[in-house]
Amino acid sequence: MVKPPIYLVSDSVGETVELVTKAALSQFNGSGIRFHRVPYVEDTTTIDEVISLAKMNNGMIVFTLVKPEIRKYLNHRAEEEGIFAFDVMGPLLDRFQQLSGIEPKYEPGLVRKLDEDYFKKIEAIEFAVKYDDGKDPNGILKADIVLIGVSRTSKTPLSQFLALKRYKVANVPIVPEVEPPEQLLKIDPKRCFGLKIQSEKLIQIRKERLIALGLKDTATYANIKRVKEELDYFEEVVNKIGCNCIDVTNKAVEETANVIIEKMIKSNL
Repeated sequence: MVKPPIYLVSDSVGETVELVTKAALSQFNGSGIRFHRVPYVEDTTTIDEVISLAKMNNGMIVFTLVKPEIRKYLNHRAEEEGIFAFDVMGPLLDRFQQLSGIEPKYEPGLVRKLDEDYFKKIEAIEFAVKYDDGKDPNGILKADIVLIGVSRTSKTPLSQFLALKRYKVANVPIVPEVEPPEQLLKIDPKRCFGLKIQSEKLIQIRKERLIALGLKDTATYANIKRVKEELDYFEEVVNKIGCNCIDVTNKAVEETANVIIEKMIKSNL
């Protein structure tokens, strides 16, 4: 049985064309067929070389090229030389453009870029979970952003929201009885954000939390004296670090996140 070599031509890394070709050949017990991946094809010279090889070795070509002029050139040259060339993406691109009226980007490698973006997002979410609520102070040195604040200032939901924007976030609770991690003094203060809140609002939030847990709202956790003690200590820590401070009293998580992202961009971080 003759098993012609297959030249896999792509203007990106060539993963898509290889997967499609292998999926088709799996129906024919396609093991033993030689594949030659030709990635990052951007010029007609490379196409001419592939055409010559395919003709010399009685091979065939399967390709994913998004730029119309390169696709057209490969199809034309293959037809001239009597070589079978299969266009994986072209017909679908053309048909979808006809039906939708939308102009394609004609930019190679977009699928890979989307995949990379997805995995960066997942990595950031896992990071936020691992270094939530001061679980491991070593995360402070690895983080893109560090959030500090007293209990119930939305550190965790804010960390998760920023993670969706692909920022690695660690958050640290500030408690008078606990010395802040020494790592806080080693990071760039521009990466650290203190979450400030008015005492009255914090008391209200904490009382609601106690009730939700089936506890009395008169507990020390929501006591005015205790709250002010925590907020005063928070101010001391912020001043010591020299970090940014954001008043989150009447801000939604999204608003606070936008403020932080804007500051990060301005600081070129």
